[in-house]
Amino acid sequence: MVEDLRISMIQSHIIWGDREENLAYYGELIRRVQGRSDLAILPETFTTGFAINEAERLAEPVDGPTLKAVRQWAADYDIAIAGSFIVEEDGRRYNRAFFMTPAGEAFFYDKRHLFRMAGEDTHFSPGGKRLIVPYKGWNICLQVCYDLRFPVWSRNQGNAYDLLVYVANWPEPRRKAWKSLLQARAIENMAYVCGVNRVGIDGNGIMFRGDSLVYDPKGKKIADAGKREEITRTCVLSHSALEEFRTKFPAWMDADAFDIHV
Repeated sequence: MVEDLRISMIQSHIIWGDREENLAYYGELIRRVQGRSDLAILPETFTTGFAINEAERLAEPVDGPTLKAVRQWAADYDIAIAGSFIVEEDGRRYNRAFFMTPAGEAFFYDKRHLFRMAGEDTHFSPGGKRLIVPYKGWNICLQVCYDLRFPVWSRNQGNAYDLLVYVANWPEPRRKAWKSLLQARAIENMAYVCGVNRVGIDGNGIMFRGDSLVYDPKGKKIADAGKREEITRTCVLSHSALEEFRTKFPAWMDADAFDIHV
């Protein structure tokens, strides 16, 4: 029997372009959930903010200061950690999501859908491969922000994953889409869905209000970090409840099969 999974949504502001300060700040936030959570989830680009126009300056090697700090936190506090940061590899830059286990095993996913309305596609290269991480008997799919608008990319064929996670910098004016799409992804994929967003005003003057959320496979909201508040919200996900629902209401068995070509 798969045990319940405790997840913590760390909803906070991000100091614009200051990796050192953000690492110190988020390290303390993760320390505070030690012993109370299995997985801490951070916002998108949590060490810099969505500073895509400064990507050349802010990009770091894959195993640079951000990943070294995350690996240390995971080991020290016995917790898995997910988030994203700006990476440069082989002459290309990526908005790279990571999943770090307490044992120091790192998994990566490069954001597939780049937000052209802010010019992200001119500063970064897109990813082309999904990520599903096995952790504590759960299968966890990790995606980034704008990916949320593209349901084919997150389609859960054959119940491949149990929890779908989005790390985000999602602006306040589009909050209705954020909430509606997170709920839709949970219902259509018959999986838990968690979206973690930042709060505050960034270096471009854009307001982010948080609204970090968790929905169960029926689309019921089970955790809400609220608006414009720096807060860590922890909730417990039941794998047995997920299995029971999928057995009693096996809509996934009638889903269309398809291949994605990227």
